[in-house]
Amino acid sequence: MATAAASSQPYIPGRARSELIRKGIAYGALVVIAAIFFVPFLWSIITSFKTLPDSVNVTLIPHPWTTAAWREVWSQYHFGTYIKNSLFLAVVVTSCNMFLAGLGGYAFARLRFPGRELLFLLVLGTLMVPDQLRLIPVFVMLTNWHLIASFKGYILINLVTATNLFFMRQYFLTIPKDFEEAAKLDGAGYFKTFWRVMLPLALPAIAALTILQFQGTWNDFFWPLILFGQGSPHLYTIQLGLAEFTITYQTSWPDLMAGSVIAILPILAIFVAFQRYFIAGQVSAGVKG
Repeated sequence: MATAAASSQPYIPGRARSELIRKGIAYGALVVIAAIFFVPFLWSIITSFKTLPDSVNVTLIPHPWTTAAWREVWSQYHFGTYIKNSLFLAVVVTSCNMFLAGLGGYAFARLRFPGRELLFLLVLGTLMVPDQLRLIPVFVMLTNWHLIASFKGYILINLVTATNLFFMRQYFLTIPKDFEEAAKLDGAGYFKTFWRVMLPLALPAIAALTILQFQGTWNDFFWPLILFGQGSPHLYTIQLGLAEFTITYQTSWPDLMAGSVIAILPILAIFVAFQRYFIAGQVSAGVKG
């Protein structure tokens, strides 16, 4: 019987060889793509250890090798203050977005109320409005409320985004209703069901949004420039601090590259810590629409 089964499925030497070739091509392409994305980061690190005259030379080895740029970043540009400001804003804005987007996403996904679909379409419609288009009305409102050159103004206009609301709604739609029904049998209300049952089940989506929102706030340059760029250096974020390395007729490339590497490290650490949840959240949010 074993001989007959083996004869019915003959071994084809070319099949295994072609499979190895396809895998080799795929892995080779991935290596090339990864190298393309890694080269700018590597170049930034190398340039940060060069002198200003040597920074314009296309060389992989600094000559001479110096850490002057790294020392100047901390001693001349108040980079510690910029990092603390960016970290504070990123943590607060990300926390507010996670809570409000989760609450709103749960309401749009599970609750039934008049005008729900229309309101959700209006929320999605705001995705088509760029920040540059709403700059003047937002600036006028914050000026009237005396929130210019204040962290409160920046936090207020970034409390929650339509993208995060949409993402959380899509994820909550993938969670079976059995969990909610069990919570109702135990006497839980809407908020308790959301806080104790639905929100813990949405941790993959929250982890994904935490990475995206933290990165977006950390890298934001437009609104900090508008709100803090007018004579408020003590409120500068890390992106405004990086802009200080560029002056009118000269750019301090080693200092700029050292500051850029420092600015990348927090984002890299967060992504490495939450990458497993990030991938799971991205995949699950698109299962049901």
